[in-house]
Order: sequence, then C-alpha cells, then structure tokens
Amino acid sequence: MIGRAFIGTFRTILTDRSAFMLIVVSTVLYSFFYPSAYSGEVATRIPVAVVDLDNSGASRSLVHKLSAVQQAELVVRLPSTETASTWLQTQGAGAVVVIPEGFERRILNGSQGAIILYGNGAYLLRSSTALAGAGLAISALAGEAAIDQAMAQGAPAPPPLALIQRPLFNTREGYGSTVFPGVGFLIIHQTLLMGLAMLAATMREASGRLFFAPRTLLGIALAFFVIGWAEVAYYAGFVFWFQDYPRAAASAGALIVSGSLFVAATVAAALALASFFRTRERPLQLLAGTSLAIFFLAGLSWPAEATPDWLVLLARLLPTTPGIHLMVGVNQMGASLAEQGWEILNLGLLILLYGGVAWWRFTR
Repeated sequence: MIGRAFIGTFRTILTDRSAFMLIVVSTVLYSFFYPSAYSGEVATRIPVAVVDLDNSGASRSLVHKLSAVQQAELVVRLPSTETASTWLQTQGAGAVVVIPEGFERRILNGSQGAIILYGNGAYLLRSSTALAGAGLAISALAGEAAIDQAMAQGAPAPPPLALIQRPLFNTREGYGSTVFPGVGFLIIHQTLLMGLAMLAATMREASGRLFFAPRTLLGIALAFFVIGWAEVAYYAGFVFWFQDYPRAAASAGALIVSGSLFVAATVAAALALASFFRTRERPLQLLAGTSLAIFFLAGLSWPAEATPDWLVLLARLLPTTPGIHLMVGVNQMGASLAEQGWEILNLGLLILLYGGVAWWRFTR
C-alpha cells in the first residue's frame, strides 16, 4: 500500500498541470530567475560629481584618482556647492566630492587637508558605494601626501600592527551571495507547501473530507520527501555552483542529515496545513504572499536580536527558520551538526508536532 500511494502521488503530480508547474517547473525557473537580478553582486560605476574650488595639482590628482576607481564614475565637474546640491537632488543616486579652496596649501604646510562628501540617503546602497569609491581615491592621495611629508620631516616609525580584512564566507561581499542561499531553501519550502495543499484541496473538492490509511499517508509523505530532497540536491549541488555562490567543504553526512530534517519538517507542515483547505485555489490565495514575511522571520536578513521576543518564538514554529539556519550554516559556512544542535532539535520537534497533526487529521 505504501508503494501504490508513493507511485500514485507522482502520477497525480504529473497529470495535474498546475501542481507540476508549481512543484517542479517553478523551482527550476526560480533558480535562474531570482539570482539574475543580483548577477552584478555589487554596485559599480555610480555617477559622481566634483566641485574643485582649489584648482591645484593636489586637487587635480584627486580627481584623476577618483575617475579610476571601480565604484564611482566621474560624470560632471560643477562650479559651486549650490550647483552640486541641485545636481544631487535632480539626478538621484550618486555622490558629490567638494575640494575646498586651500586644499593643497594645507597639505604642503604639513597639516590635514579637508574634503567634503555628499550622498543621497534616498538611494542608500548606490550612494554609499559611490562614497566608498571616493574614500578609496582620498586614501590613495593621503598615502602619497604622507610620503611627501615624511621625506620633508623624517620618516616616522612604522605602525606596530597592520589591519588586513578578509571576508570569511561571503568573499565577494555581494547581496546575491548573502540572500539567495537562504531564499533557495525558502523556495523549496513554499513550492512543496503550496503544491501539496493544492493537491489535497483538489481531492477534497471531489470526494469530501479526506481519509487515508496510515500506510497510504506514509506513501504520500515519502513521495513528497523524495521530491523535496531532489530539489535540495539540485540547489546545493548545482545551482549554488552554477551561480558561483559561497560553498563550504561540508561533509556528505552533514548535508544528508540537515537536508533530510529540513525536508521532513516541510512535508509534515505541508500535510498538516493541507488538511484544512477545502477548495483548490485557497492555498495559493493565502500562502502566495507569505514568502517575504517568512524570510524576514527566519532572521537571515533581519537579526533576531532586533525582533520582539514573541515574534522570535513564533518564527520557531515555521520549518524555514531552523531549516534555513541549518542548511546555510552547513552548506555555506561549513558548520558541523554539533554546532547546529539547537536547529536540529527545533526541526525534530516540528516534525513530531506537524506530523502528529497530519496523522490525526487524515487517519482518524
């Protein structure tokens, strides 16, 4: 009976075009469609305007260095700060570099030069990128000025420590590398959840309240478990490699255990939720708009420390919260199962909770 239910579930998915598109096709499409928006990873060549009120050799050197950095693109030179303010307001994203009068004279006198930077807070990412590029150009000029001053005054002692920054996991420090590994597992969760609920609601429309023998219910759960595991293997084994996202040398055993727990909790939650829908369209109507809220509750993009305690506890009732933490930790950061013990316990409790609800709803 388990085998017949297992095969019958696959046959039902293949013959139901909407379910097949939701569970199988959409998962593949999202693996290419979603990362395409962040293919650039980091913002580059952001428009920057310069106001050179000093018109000296040092100011021209700074302008030349500014035009060479990757983050910024020098698009216009303006005569005054008032004109620059108008340009920033009308052009939108970007930054303005103002070199005040007497800039070179201060440096030659051995004092610090002053440079004014303006950014547009309405475009925080692009403006901060442009300002960071301007900071690189200023740092390069400051290094040259420090050498010139040292030659004139005598070289100072070298600093006792040198700061070397190396990102550990998100080596390119890009938005896509930060977000999509977690979003990928959210896609798997949502497609399984809505697909299974839609199939159960379709059967309920045709035959009334659903009743399954325990072995039949187990066969259905195993079929969706296999589908979920295939999607996890597709994302962890191919998509992250194809999109060149960070991957850790995790052991096969850790991936198998973490993937199995995540998929099992998702299938148990999907079965429990599916028992409450009576019409085919209702799961899509109620669940299609929940993805963003579920992702924020997972704590990957918004820290749990800045979230109300009751909302953090509520998020722990969703398989995505411990599931995303576990899968990203093992797959992207190389965490061991012992280090993810709390997430494993959370998923195990959710399997028992939602599995018990599904068992009671479908077999009584």
